[in-house]
Amino acid sequence: MPGHDLDADLDLLVAAARAAGDIAMRFFKRDPKVWEKPDGSGPVTEADLAVNDMLHERLTAARPEYGWLSEETPDNADRLSAQRVFIIDPIDGTRAFLGGEVSFAHSLAIAEAGKVIAGAVSLPAMDLLYAAHAGSAAVLNGRDISVSGANEAKDATVLTAKANMAEHHWAGGVPDVRRSFRPSLAYRLCLVAEGRFDAMLAFRPTWEWDIAAGALIAARAGATVSDGAGRELHFNQPDPRTPGVIVAGSALHAQLMSLRG
Repeated sequence: MPGHDLDADLDLLVAAARAAGDIAMRFFKRDPKVWEKPDGSGPVTEADLAVNDMLHERLTAARPEYGWLSEETPDNADRLSAQRVFIIDPIDGTRAFLGGEVSFAHSLAIAEAGKVIAGAVSLPAMDLLYAAHAGSAAVLNGRDISVSGANEAKDATVLTAKANMAEHHWAGGVPDVRRSFRPSLAYRLCLVAEGRFDAMLAFRPTWEWDIAAGALIAARAGATVSDGAGRELHFNQPDPRTPGVIVAGSALHAQLMSLRG
């Protein structure tokens, strides 16, 4: 990306993520209005929509030539012809947000030519902000972070839903890991980036806005990031879903993939 100012793009995302947190916290634990989405994909609150509106106005005003992909905005194929595109989840973990849990996140990313080049994930109720761009280290609240040194699946700490440990996912045998879970996919990715967990797994189709920012942050922290079959992730696709995601340090990732068969 010769000549492109990644620092400026990341600064834009970080400031917008902080502003998103300010809005979300005004609704948190205050019984926000909630609706069920017509496609059965879960709840949306007035906080999600308020954050989305602010981010759309702020980010597209700053970068009017960038495309836009957000969970809470009807999709538009114009994004496919844009050189760069914002990929946004206004609130990742809406059910957690509604339940008064602090682990909801704002996930903001910019992709270029199918690859994420800048990303920020903010958890305002926990005062956590993860960030990275394609030429930087990954940071948490300004401090460099890196993945764990775990290289064996046995006893590795893995963030994943229980269903992903079913035998049919593991031709080489179900790995003997210690499983945990967090509602926000973006947060799961960042917890691996931070080294607090060794890996995360998701085998169902995964929306780009849930993982774009966190995937870059994990990669810049030293993780190997792939889809559920071990292939490279591509973003700003016509169907904005990836076939799962696996994130871990390189040796552990390789071992998990060998067990996937």
